[in-house]
Amino acid sequence: MMGLFKLSFLHCMFGIFPALGFGVDPALRINVFDELKLGESFAGVFQVQGFHNESRAFLLQDSWRNVRVKEDVAEAMLQKLRDRTEFTVLATLKQERLNSGVLLSIHHAEHRYLELESSGQRNEIRLHYRTRDQREHTEVFPYSLADDRWHKLSVAVSVSHVVLHVDCNRIYERVIEPPSMDIPSETTVWLGQRNQAHGYFKGIMQDVQLVVMSQGYISQCPDLNRTCPTCNDFHGLVQKIMELQDVLAKTSSKLSRAEEKMQALDGCYCERTCSMNGVLYREDEGWTDGCRNCSCYNGTVQCETISCPPPQCPPDSAPAYVPGTCCKECQPVCLFRGRVYVEGDLKSVRDSSGNCLLFECQERSMRSVENAPCPELTCPESEHITLTDRCCKVCRGHNFCVEGHSPSCVENSECVNLEAGSCCSCKDGYRALRDDSAYCGDIDECAEGKHYCRENTMCVNTPGSFMCICHTGYIRIDDYSCTEHDECTTGHHSCDENAICFNMVGGHSCSCKPSYVGNGTVCRDIDECADGFVECDSRATCVNLPGWYHCECRDGYHDNGMFSANGESCEDIDECATGRHRCANDTVCFNVDGGYDCRCPHGKNCTGDCNHDNKHKHNGQIWVLDNDRCSVCSCQSGLVMCRRMVCDCETTTADLFCCPECDPGLSSQCLHQNRLITYSNGDTWVENCQQCQCMSGEVDCWPVSCPPVVDCEFSQVPEGQCCPRCVTDPCQADTVRNDITKTCVDENGLTRFSGAAWTKHRTECTLCQCKNGHVCCSVDPPVPLVSLRQKERERELYRHLSLYSLTFNKN
Repeated sequence: MMGLFKLSFLHCMFGIFPALGFGVDPALRINVFDELKLGESFAGVFQVQGFHNESRAFLLQDSWRNVRVKEDVAEAMLQKLRDRTEFTVLATLKQERLNSGVLLSIHHAEHRYLELESSGQRNEIRLHYRTRDQREHTEVFPYSLADDRWHKLSVAVSVSHVVLHVDCNRIYERVIEPPSMDIPSETTVWLGQRNQAHGYFKGIMQDVQLVVMSQGYISQCPDLNRTCPTCNDFHGLVQKIMELQDVLAKTSSKLSRAEEKMQALDGCYCERTCSMNGVLYREDEGWTDGCRNCSCYNGTVQCETISCPPPQCPPDSAPAYVPGTCCKECQPVCLFRGRVYVEGDLKSVRDSSGNCLLFECQERSMRSVENAPCPELTCPESEHITLTDRCCKVCRGHNFCVEGHSPSCVENSECVNLEAGSCCSCKDGYRALRDDSAYCGDIDECAEGKHYCRENTMCVNTPGSFMCICHTGYIRIDDYSCTEHDECTTGHHSCDENAICFNMVGGHSCSCKPSYVGNGTVCRDIDECADGFVECDSRATCVNLPGWYHCECRDGYHDNGMFSANGESCEDIDECATGRHRCANDTVCFNVDGGYDCRCPHGKNCTGDCNHDNKHKHNGQIWVLDNDRCSVCSCQSGLVMCRRMVCDCETTTADLFCCPECDPGLSSQCLHQNRLITYSNGDTWVENCQQCQCMSGEVDCWPVSCPPVVDCEFSQVPEGQCCPRCVTDPCQADTVRNDITKTCVDENGLTRFSGAAWTKHRTECTLCQCKNGHVCCSVDPPVPLVSLRQKERERELYRHLSLYSLTFNKN
């Protein structure tokens, strides 16, 4: 079992990433600085020294700049990003304190498709985007990025999974509403601002990049642990389940209609018939077809060759073929000049004068018949041919078949011209059933070994020929030979997407990948943690992932860099040695396994004093930070606690640097988003469900804080409002707290999980949803079917499967 886990681990480490190591495929990277040609003249942008010595960076300072990507260049950039489910935003920057600015904005009119913002006023990093059902969404990460220090920032999105790294430390990992990268044309791309009026970033940027791949932060921090697989892999499994559910619904509908038709046929009597040469024959009916006796048996024509016994004819008759019959029959004969002629035979003779006389055998005597005038011949006399059954000569090469002999060549036979007449000859692949070849039967080349089929084929007889059919699992080389078919390489196999295909002689086999179970045709994810397949080290906890698992170090432990699969590489963090404890300066820190302990030395009275920035602070002492005059700290029983300064604009001693809202000057006023209204410093307002505030001439907006909807199964955001409220009618609800145990039954009798959406049977415009056991249908829904399915199924399914919902707040 451990070998299987190791194989899965190696597959995950080396089979997921399109670009490992220190480089990324240039086709997957968008360098915003290069696309902007930022080294050229941009008002309000100045080149300065970057994060590393001799590296280049740019100072964005003035609030009247216009750093926007050209339309044609922006379209080329967005083409790489469109319809992507995985992407990463990377930036290296130093933002001024208290500045609230946009790092990168991709928007069309008022719709922000991707915007990354850092608020120094509220100490937040905000990710703005549009969801797949075209709703505005903002994901807020509490973090102070605007501290006038250099930082590496990474925001990686994989479908509904987002990871935030700062300075190569994973800060947050969350499940979010999946963003929509269905970006329209004429969308604009801005750097360091939202538009010409708002969101101005103030500080230094060294680089801003978009990497259209999962876990793109590895290109910024190559030493980070590579967690696998991504949420996009899990999303593919969810999408396949939805597709199969739709196929099942459609198949059930077709089966229902077929059952209705079968019920209508229950009262009918069905008799199988046969068809041959355009004639319909009933069951057990027999008939003669040329030289074969045929019958209809179980809807199939079966024929046998007629066996002709030699006829016993009287002295004045002889056996001869009669039109319409297969065997010879006794016919009257005539004796003429020592030869025997059958009824209907013609004979030409010449009298003593050289005149031609024509005779025909009629009723046992040769009778003279009228000789028609001969046509004029166009060939030389040397090419003239004299015939025995007519008085007129013909030219050499004359077509006798067109004169009426051809109809006597009946079954699988054709007329052939001779020098002085014609005869019947069997077609290729047939043999004569009688001596004049007027009737011919098929040759079974397969049974008689007269075929050319080679290895890996099977001979199948056909009328007049044969076919070489490839054995199962082989493909044709030519008409007579086949070679092995690699279904795995060509994709013509029945293996599940989570299975491995093995090519075999004559076919293939399927085996589920490690961490999946099934027969290979259908494979499902194993929850290694819940099923007890995984035994993580005591210093680690098991976290299940789609097709994989992860033994993650517990609090108080960290990985030593070996990243062992079972967590054996987790080791204790010595909080005392690393200074990550909160013991008072007069207490002693003792490291324990997975934590630490603060102990007062024996015989000493601990005061609760603090040590801050290598300075002694007494218990209860309050002071202002040296590097941030707007923050106030205090020592409380050995713990240092800091907070922002409280502003009181009523006093005349308010620090306007820390309290810009107390500044009455015009320079600190702000312009509303519509550019028609002016706000004073400190004013607040609500715009599009965003709480906005004017701070020192800058507008900072964040999502309106809504009270939690407690114990509410169905909720709705009323039109014109921002916060949801509980509703009792599930069909009016925007959001449903899906309970997978509450299912629905659709019109076809198919069970649907809560959150499922489908088109009603025999309708095109009626969309139905299952909402916790309630079926809600609407005509001409405003949201497309695909978007609504993705909105309801994916969002709620991802919420229930909260294995990814891990939030980290470690530096």
